[in-house]
Amino acid sequence: MKKTPLRVYTLIVCLALPFFSRADDALLGRTVESLLEFARASNAETAAMRLEAVAADERILPAGALPDPMLRTEFRDMTRMGEQKATLAPSRVGSTRYLLMQTLPWYGKRALKEDLARFDAEVARSRADGAWIEIAARIKAAHVQRYTLDRVVRLAREELDLMSRLEKIARERYAVGLAAQQDVIHAQLEQTAIRSELIQMENEGRQIQTRVNALLSRPAGAPLAAPERLRALPAPAKLEYAALEERTRERNPELFAEEARIRAAEKQRELTYKDRYPDFTLGVSPIQYQHAVREWEVMVEFNIPLQQSSRRAKEREAESMLGAARLRKEAASHRLLAELAENLSGIEAARHAESLVVSSLLPQAESTFLAALAAYETAKVDFSTLLEAQRQIRQARQSRLKAQAESLIRLAEVEKILGDDL
Repeated sequence: MKKTPLRVYTLIVCLALPFFSRADDALLGRTVESLLEFARASNAETAAMRLEAVAADERILPAGALPDPMLRTEFRDMTRMGEQKATLAPSRVGSTRYLLMQTLPWYGKRALKEDLARFDAEVARSRADGAWIEIAARIKAAHVQRYTLDRVVRLAREELDLMSRLEKIARERYAVGLAAQQDVIHAQLEQTAIRSELIQMENEGRQIQTRVNALLSRPAGAPLAAPERLRALPAPAKLEYAALEERTRERNPELFAEEARIRAAEKQRELTYKDRYPDFTLGVSPIQYQHAVREWEVMVEFNIPLQQSSRRAKEREAESMLGAARLRKEAASHRLLAELAENLSGIEAARHAESLVVSSLLPQAESTFLAALAAYETAKVDFSTLLEAQRQIRQARQSRLKAQAESLIRLAEVEKILGDDL
């Protein structure tokens, strides 16, 4: 049986990729999970910081390595006391000295430099993790905003349709002399105001879509599917401050980075104190006379640490930097825990507000509107009362959406502080 060439399979895959991409684009944006998955693979900022973290890892080995050895060659008496022209041939000069030297830092310095590079790599990894968590939080918040705006637009369009029907009722009543012409004008003005709001909301939606595409490293005008649903809020038991405080201390990338900076500052302090002791250079030197090596020399060289005032200043600098690193971590910890408490309180308030709207405010507004509509049809109330009742329903529904959005945006902030999803 004849086998299909590999290039045929390659061509098929290449032709199919655009269709797969269109299918993915058609689904992208429906859920926050799809946005996060796409951003994790495509966001240029986090990819750059991950590469920087990889680069920092690669600095660990060189930091603890010995410096390269040095080879020196000396051509002595190139004219043989004036008996010949100057030459660089080792067998024809008076003697040739070869010196091979290796610098050896004081005991422990190499290990400290390697530890410093390792902690710097941990800082780079924490920065990369923190960058992704920040991007993820912004994507979560933007998805909530897109969903809320989409639902507010739907409510506005429903109200526009209702205003059109109320205008028809007002026209019919005006035609038989049961209502004033002003009622028809009020209905028309209300529709115009709603259309104006729709224009503003559509513009806001395009702006949010542009921000989301920027977070996904996509063209600004790339399409996104309409959001279908929001994430569910965790149970209140999972939002207890005490448990989340402990998770914040253990997992927050910023605190992890600050801890790594403290460790790096400690190692830098130790390395600075090690500079009180000299570094050595050892060497071996064979000396060639004509065609044979007839002499050997061994040398040792070390620096003399005489500049004590300079070293003491560097030691005080290292101590100050260590103290600053500890205070920065303490300040970051207080700030993050305060933000955690603030956002948890906001979630709880938004949850109660939504419950109040669903259980009380919205049913009351709907009952008021139905009563006002019936009363208007029997000429017991004016048209303004009917419009006000409809506005109350719309405001109640918008309040519910805003409460949901508030709780989920604050949840995204909580997860950013935790460094993990709940």
